[in-house]
Amino acid sequence: MATYVISDIHGEYERFMELLEEIELKDTDTLYVLGDVLDRGEHPIKVILKLMEMPNAFCIVGNHEVMALECLRFLCQEITDLAIEEVDAELLDNLVLWKYNGGDATIREFRALDPEMREEVLNFLEDFSLYEELTVGEKQYLLVHGGLGGFTPEKRIEEYSLHDLVWARPDYQKEYFVDTNLVTGHTPTQTIPENDNPGYIYKKYHHIAIDCGACFPGGRLAAICLETGEEFYSSDNNG
Repeated sequence: MATYVISDIHGEYERFMELLEEIELKDTDTLYVLGDVLDRGEHPIKVILKLMEMPNAFCIVGNHEVMALECLRFLCQEITDLAIEEVDAELLDNLVLWKYNGGDATIREFRALDPEMREEVLNFLEDFSLYEELTVGEKQYLLVHGGLGGFTPEKRIEEYSLHDLVWARPDYQKEYFVDTNLVTGHTPTQTIPENDNPGYIYKKYHHIAIDCGACFPGGRLAAICLETGEEFYSSDNNG
């Protein structure tokens, strides 16, 4: 039994399937997905439907799921005069922000689903957890999409806001914990200052950053096995 973590699939279905083959995921293994399954790539809903079939996969919410959930239920409605009247400034801002951040691919595939499957997808997304705390062997891990905004050593994980967990980015040059590894996505490792190997998993100061920019040209999808520290990568995005 092994524990694997990946993040920021962003609709890259083929790379996701390629990575599952690369790690030879078994039914007895556990896979954690650190959010941002949706948007940008060609097939975000196809990835979601695959994850829904995997009882050994557990998803943590990312900022792209937050943006999508703020809008998808509205998009499920029949467009009537009443529905249009209910579009307030906040919802309009959310729609604009989401589309700006690559929501079109999610909207396209979501609208192609029948109403029953749309509801199943929404319920699945709403069940994503905010974080996971794991003990693997003798090591402690905290899994979260973005980071710990407003970090202080004495703050309990339950005290962090949604924004702290899904939108904030850690200071990767600062050690947050001496006995816990903070595993994050959200920040492509190509953008981490002083990273000697940009575009690959970054490990330093008890940080493990695993977003390797799969949806961007030159990026790839990454996985790490928590028991062994072994890293796995999909093919590069040559788009």
